[in-house]
Amino acid sequence: MDSIIELSHLKKSFGENDVLHDISFSINHGDVISVIGSSGSGKSTMLRCINLLETPTEGKIFFHGQDIQSKAVSLTEYRSKVTMVFQNFNLFNNMTAFRNCTIGTEKVLGVSKEEAEARAEKYLSKVGMAAYKNANPRQLSGGQKQRVAIARALCMEPEVILFDEPTSALDPEMVGEVLSVMKSLAAEGLTMIVVTHEMAFARDISSRVIFMDGGYIEEEGTPAEIFGNPKKQRTKEFLSRYFEK
Repeated sequence: MDSIIELSHLKKSFGENDVLHDISFSINHGDVISVIGSSGSGKSTMLRCINLLETPTEGKIFFHGQDIQSKAVSLTEYRSKVTMVFQNFNLFNNMTAFRNCTIGTEKVLGVSKEEAEARAEKYLSKVGMAAYKNANPRQLSGGQKQRVAIARALCMEPEVILFDEPTSALDPEMVGEVLSVMKSLAAEGLTMIVVTHEMAFARDISSRVIFMDGGYIEEEGTPAEIFGNPKKQRTKEFLSRYFEK
């Protein structure tokens, strides 16, 4: 199977601090990859490198076989196909939920106003936010804001969505509504990479789980392998602490 995205020997340093070491893996169509690990293990930095919000120090990232850092690749076009959902929503506070969903498709993709509005209606409805389309973000709860942010990403009709700890800024009772949307997207075959502390999601929804520790991929496998029979001691320690909570 041809991969959509391939990371090859990725390294990222901030000054003297090496944050990612020799990261290599591929993302295929329909994959739901959960990236787990302690805070500071490099999970979010890796995700930000995939979207070139951080520039890798060494190594390469390929999108359908093309090096995304080559001059032949339009970064704007690439980011429209590999979109990101952020921990803190990153919505425009001075725009309605509806306009948050139309502005990217109009300005970046160049679709017509009618097409942009049709997509906004469709995807706000999909995430259960159609009734709030005229609300500004400040009128919405955290869970509602994140669902609008997911709808905005879907409006680009991307090949891959990168989720960077999408529930970690939410109150516990709001986590479920966002995870529910993500579960339904996974069931529809959307390709997703999810950096998460939600172990039940990683165990029950993922096709693959990557455990990171100290900037390395310590272990990767199916949820059954990682949660049911982890091979590395560090993975066992991390999961045992989690499931003792």
